[in-house]
Amino acid sequence: MEHGKQAKVLVVDDERDMLTLLTKVLVKKGGYDVTAATSAEEALERMRGDSPDVVLTDIKMPGMDGLALLQQIGMIDPAVTTILMTGYGTIGMAVQALKDGAYDFIEKPFDNERIIRTVGRAFERTQLLRENVQLQHRLSSQEQQHGFIGRSRRLVQTVDLLRRIAASNVTVLIRGESGTGKELAARALHGLSPRAGRPMITVNCPALPEHILESELFGYRKGAFTGADRDKIGLFVEADGTTILLDEVADIPVSVQTKLLRVLQEKEVQPLGQTKTFRVDVRVIASTNQDLEAKIRRGEFREDFFYRLNVMTVTMPSLAAMVGDIPLLAQHFLERYSREHGRDGLEFSDEALQALMQHRWQGNVRELQNTINRAVLLCRGSVLEVADLWEESESPVPPQPHAESGHGPLAVEGLDHLPYREAKNAILHRFNAVYLAGALQAAGGNVTAAARNCGMERQAFQRLLRRYHIESRSFR
Repeated sequence: MEHGKQAKVLVVDDERDMLTLLTKVLVKKGGYDVTAATSAEEALERMRGDSPDVVLTDIKMPGMDGLALLQQIGMIDPAVTTILMTGYGTIGMAVQALKDGAYDFIEKPFDNERIIRTVGRAFERTQLLRENVQLQHRLSSQEQQHGFIGRSRRLVQTVDLLRRIAASNVTVLIRGESGTGKELAARALHGLSPRAGRPMITVNCPALPEHILESELFGYRKGAFTGADRDKIGLFVEADGTTILLDEVADIPVSVQTKLLRVLQEKEVQPLGQTKTFRVDVRVIASTNQDLEAKIRRGEFREDFFYRLNVMTVTMPSLAAMVGDIPLLAQHFLERYSREHGRDGLEFSDEALQALMQHRWQGNVRELQNTINRAVLLCRGSVLEVADLWEESESPVPPQPHAESGHGPLAVEGLDHLPYREAKNAILHRFNAVYLAGALQAAGGNVTAAARNCGMERQAFQRLLRRYHIESRSFR
């Protein structure tokens, strides 16, 4: 290979003959370090131990298919490059997967030379992404070293709370909607703590079946169950002296919650099949985007486990609560992805910035980040317009009213850094977007009824819908 580092490739296919053939081709002709998995579930388990550079996976497999695996890989390590293998009847699925983040797809029966070339380019992409991440860490300022960008009151308060509790050993529950930066907050807590000298261990709870999760957390003794052919050290023992993050803790089965409760109470771990316990010094951080109180009422989450986790709560603000930070975040992502994709000199139009501020970001900062990444990659000109942010089939969804005073869609807070005229226009855009959305919501998406209720002609109402990129079908 021409690369200074040998690429690690994970091949996933439920047909063992195909796995053998691919492994032979990639090792002998490409010189790659190849690991094989016969299912997506096995692939995810292997990724926990050692993240590959490239994943080459079939689409159609029993259980979790290649498309679902693609999404899981993106959550575990976004820098890993995924290539899909397609058979007859799956080309359409592969094309959709490209839109969802896949790097490329190869049709079966495949050409050996093409596989080698495609994997080589995929490896170069992974290296570039990881080098860029490392560069960003080196260049980041003291204020932004943990990735938080913004000046809104909610964000400043949250970051201040993280700093104040970081040095302690108190258990922390980080709550917030999807995409609000819960893992980023956990890394900030660890990075600012005396435990920062050792890496934080992250457990992606939803990605592992119950029996695998239990053995991963607590470890096991040889012979504890079928297939346990050696002793295994659990993640809690491995995390002795550092921090462990239980990511999406709401998805942990009740049986495992019971054993975790003992770890939190007694600070000791008992591996499966072992009578001896081990004392551990671990700082526990948990995160969730779910309603734990509702899960407790349904019997899906232990109340005593909840109170052990909820010693200190950090709630990450949604993007709707810090609308004034959207231009700053958008500019940050624009500069980041302009460098990454070699698109210097890009800027937002005023209309594009206003559209970003009026959009209801259900995926919060992560969705905003992905939107800017896509726009930078695909825009044709040097100015990003509204059409570059969303495809015609997509519709920017306006923000919904917030119950708290001072944080609603028309709140002035967070706009004080803008010139008066821009701030006024932003408020007007929010008003129109929220008003029109509310009218459609009340009318069940019926444009005629909504226009009548607003005292407007149907044509005038439709013009406003087009102007604010609102689709009535979204409310039916």
